[in-house]
Amino acid sequence: MRVKIIAYTPEPEKVCALAMRLCHYQGSIEELEEKLTPSEISRLLNKAKVLQHFSIFEHASFTFYIEGISRVTTHQLVRHRIASYSQQSQRYVNLKGEYIIPDTVKKDDQRINIYKEVLEKAFSAYEELVRLGVPKEDARYLLPQAVESKIIVTMNARELLHFFTLRTCNSAQWEIKELAWKMLGLVKELAPTIFSDAGPPCFRGPCPEGKSCVPERR
Repeated sequence: MRVKIIAYTPEPEKVCALAMRLCHYQGSIEELEEKLTPSEISRLLNKAKVLQHFSIFEHASFTFYIEGISRVTTHQLVRHRIASYSQQSQRYVNLKGEYIIPDTVKKDDQRINIYKEVLEKAFSAYEELVRLGVPKEDARYLLPQAVESKIIVTMNARELLHFFTLRTCNSAQWEIKELAWKMLGLVKELAPTIFSDAGPPCFRGPCPEGKSCVPERR
């Protein structure tokens, strides 16, 4: 799995802090910017979290390029509706038999052999149908959910905080959980205050599911 940020709001924390301060400021935006020191930015962002004034975080957005994930995971990902997605199309791209193997399958040769046999038969049948003139958009009906995919995703910081709450939890499916932790690591470098306590609910209080599965902070 590869995750890369390819675009983001310049100075995302400053933008969000300006939005927070502007709500109670009568002067010009230039005057406001002059007064906005790094410590004031941090103070405003933390205050917004305490007050649950999360709308200010919608002014910062991040665009990710993601590859090496399965259609299982992209299908979960696009359920987060406050986001924009552009995914590699199976209608137009010639698929080359690349797929994801879960660790539970890799545990022994028997599991791997069963898994690969089915996948390779499916891809072989897909290629044969395409060779016989079946459109790729129809031949793809044979393809399993394990097929590898690429996707570009844009989310604002507020939606990312929600996404991380759900998908970094130990209860999340393993592949999207790995993706979420990678995404979190990248945005933390760009906006450390906004994402300082991002992660599963147990990072900020009791587990809503009543479990004792607090993961180590990454």
